[in-house]
Amino acid sequence: MGINSAPMDALDFLNRRRSVPSRLLTEPGPDDRQLDALLNAALRVPDHGKLTPWRFLTLRGEARHVLGERLVARALALDPLAPASTIEKDRARFSFAPLIVVVVATPVAGHKVPVVEQLVSGGAVCFALLQGAQALGFGAQWLTGWAAYDRTILDQLGLAAHEQVLGFIHIGTSQGEAPERLRPTLESKLSDWTP
Repeated sequence: MGINSAPMDALDFLNRRRSVPSRLLTEPGPDDRQLDALLNAALRVPDHGKLTPWRFLTLRGEARHVLGERLVARALALDPLAPASTIEKDRARFSFAPLIVVVVATPVAGHKVPVVEQLVSGGAVCFALLQGAQALGFGAQWLTGWAAYDRTILDQLGLAAHEQVLGFIHIGTSQGEAPERLRPTLESKLSDWTP
């Protein structure tokens, strides 16, 4: 079968994917219909065992600022002498993009599907959200940061003890051109296995 324009258009789309820094994201964000479309598309990722070992939380409106203040309180509890610039960065961390989708890993322990495969499926969810946001004309960035690994913050987000944050997916309208970064060459990452 020959190559037609539709597959090339899809590859071109994939090759143009860029992360937009969260500080460049602003209103408008996805409306409820667009958000449902994004999340439903992300549900279609590979999922060995059909475990759906992930779930979503959304941060919008005032909730973003409340979480920023909780980060400040936690950062100061961990380091009362933290620099003011660090504290302000934590305060603003979730204030730029109008929507943050938190992808939460909910691994099923003791299942024949190894936990690492379940986490990789959740990573695919994060990437699907980036692609879906771009397809809808939005910018997006997948971030973690210290808050994704701090048990106190995870408890405040309502995560169970076995759950973890795989990514905070910041989504909004880009205020500028998404920067390109240096990408590895295919030759540096490809080898043939020879028995």
